[in-house]
Amino acid sequence: MRSSSYSVLPVRGLRAVVVLALTAGFATAAPAAQASAGTEAPPSLAAKPYMGWSSWSMQSSKYPGLNPDGDYSYLTEANVLKQADALAKKLKPYGYEYVNIDAGWWMDWSWKQNYDEYGRQKADPERFPSGMKAVADRIHSKGLKAGIYLPVGLEKGAYNDGRTPIWNAEGCTTGDIVYDDLRTTNGWDSAYKIDFSDPCAQKYIDSQAQMFADWGYDFLKLDGVGPGSFKSGDQYNNVADVAAWQKAIATAGRPIHLELSWSLDYGHVGDWKKYSNGWRIDTDVECYCNTLVSWENSVVDRWYDAPAWTDHAGPGGWNDLDSLDVGNGEMDGLTKAERQSYATLWAIAKSPLYTGDDITKLDSYGLSLLTNREVIAINQGDTPPAEPVTPSDPQQVWAAKNPDGTYTVALFNLADSPAAVSANWATLGFTGKASVRDLWNKENLGTYTNKITQALPAHGSRLFTVTPRGTALTSTAYEAEASANTLSGNASLADCSACSDGRKVGNLYGGGKLTVNDVVVPKAGTYQVKVSYISGDSRSADISANGGGATRHKFPSTGDWGTANSVYVPVTLKAGTNTITFDSSGPGYAPDIDRIDVPKSSS
Repeated sequence: MRSSSYSVLPVRGLRAVVVLALTAGFATAAPAAQASAGTEAPPSLAAKPYMGWSSWSMQSSKYPGLNPDGDYSYLTEANVLKQADALAKKLKPYGYEYVNIDAGWWMDWSWKQNYDEYGRQKADPERFPSGMKAVADRIHSKGLKAGIYLPVGLEKGAYNDGRTPIWNAEGCTTGDIVYDDLRTTNGWDSAYKIDFSDPCAQKYIDSQAQMFADWGYDFLKLDGVGPGSFKSGDQYNNVADVAAWQKAIATAGRPIHLELSWSLDYGHVGDWKKYSNGWRIDTDVECYCNTLVSWENSVVDRWYDAPAWTDHAGPGGWNDLDSLDVGNGEMDGLTKAERQSYATLWAIAKSPLYTGDDITKLDSYGLSLLTNREVIAINQGDTPPAEPVTPSDPQQVWAAKNPDGTYTVALFNLADSPAAVSANWATLGFTGKASVRDLWNKENLGTYTNKITQALPAHGSRLFTVTPRGTALTSTAYEAEASANTLSGNASLADCSACSDGRKVGNLYGGGKLTVNDVVVPKAGTYQVKVSYISGDSRSADISANGGGATRHKFPSTGDWGTANSVYVPVTLKAGTNTITFDSSGPGYAPDIDRIDVPKSSS
C-alpha cells in the first residue's frame, strides 16, 4: 500500500487558474508567452457576473393579475419601463444594471410573429409601440443597460419559402442559409437549422447583430441552444450558431454580452466558454404555476447540478443559475428560509444576479436579500465560486478559499424538516480556532474551535466568512488502487489520467466493494476523510469503517468521466489500524474512487 504525509490543500474551489485574453470582447485562452509575461488584458465583458432584471418570470407565471390579457401578456413596453424605473431607484445603487426583455417582443397577443423585409424579428406594435430602439434609449437614460432575446436558428416565420433577402448581402436569401431538408433546431423545433457552410448564413447573423447594435442593446440572450435544452443530435448542435454570433458581435460596433440558454450540455463547456459570456446550466427556474417559482420544481435542483460546472466560471464567462426570484414573498411561492437559501447559492456560485420579481413591489425582506452588500461582494468580488466540501446529502457545506486567506462558507439544510449542519475546519484545510462573521445578519459571531454547528429550518441556510486562527492540517494519502486494498464483487482497477497516480477503482455496482486497508490514526475519533472520485453522473455509496454500520452518501457529478473531484465524509475510526469500505450495495452504481486522504487529527 502506498501512503504519504503532506499538508492538505484547502478547499477545491481554487483547483486551477485560467489565464484569459480579450478577443472581440470574449474570453479565450491567452498565448503562453503573453500569459507568462503577465500582460493579459482583462475581459471587457462579464468581468464579473452581471446583475439586473429579466421579464420572463412574470411573463410565464399564472399568479393572479400578472398576465390578465392572456399568457405572456405581461411583456409590454410600459411594464418593462416601469421595472426599469424601479430598478434605477431601488437596485442600481447596489450594482444591478441590466433590464432584459425576454421572449415575445416580436409576437402579438396570440404569439403571431412579426418580421421585417429581411427576415429579422420586428417589434410588435401593440406590445412595444415606440419600437425597440426607443425602449433601449429610455433604459440607457437611467444609466442602465438594455437586454434583448432571440431563439437560435432561422425562425420558421422568417423563412418565407426561402425568398426573403438577407440585409446587406446581395444575392443571399433565406433559402441559401438553411439545409435543403429544412431540418429544425432549438429546444422547441421552432426554427430551421442554419447551414454555415454557405457564406450567406454568417451574413444573416451579422444583420441581426447589427440591428441590435444600432438599436443600442448591450445584451443578447440566445435561447434553446444545443447540445442541451433537452435535445441532442447533429440538428440540435448549435455551436456554429454561437460562434457566428460571437463573430457578428465583434464587427457590429457595440459590445454585446452574449448569454446562452438553457440547460446546456456539459460536454461542450469548452465551446460555451470560447464563444459566449455566460451559459445556463439547468432548466428554467420558473414553475409555470400560480407563483413565480417553487422550491420543488427546480430551485432545489441547482444544489445538485451546479458543482460539476464550478471550475469553468471566471472573468469573461459565468455559470448561469437563472432568475433570482426572492423579492416578492407570496408571489415568489417560497418561505423566508427558502428565499435566503436561494439567494445564498446564487451568490456563492457566482451566478449572475438577475431578479424576475416585480421590483415595484419588493417586500422589506426581499429587498434586504437583494441589497445585502456583504453578500453581493461575495458574488461580485475576486472570491472564487464556492462548491460543496461535503456530499450532496440533505445537509451540505459549500466553501471557497478567498484571496485574502479567509473562507466563504455556506451551510444548507435541504431536508424537509429542521436539522443541525456543521462546517468542520478540517474540510477547509486547518484545525484549531477561527473567527466567524455572519454575512446575512451582518454580525461577528466570535471564535469557534474546529467547527461551527447551526440549527437550520427546513430548506434553511447560513452564510459566513471564516478567518482561520489555527494551524494547517496534515493528512495521509491512501490510493484506491494500492495492492494492499481489498476489491470484491465487480470492483476492478482502471487507468485514469485525471487521478493522482493514474489509476482508480471502478465498476462499483451490484454490491461491489473497495476496502482501503491499514488506515492508521493516532487516536479514536471522527475524522473528516477527503474522498477523491470520478463520476459522470450523481452516484451514492455506503461508507463504513472496520465492518461497522455504514452511512450512505450521495456524490455530486464531476461533470464527466475525465474529471476528478473531492468531498469530505465523516468517518469514525479507532486508534491504530483501520479499514474504510466503499460499498455499492443498493440501487445503481457508486462513483469510481481515486484515493482518500485521512487527517492526522480528528475533528
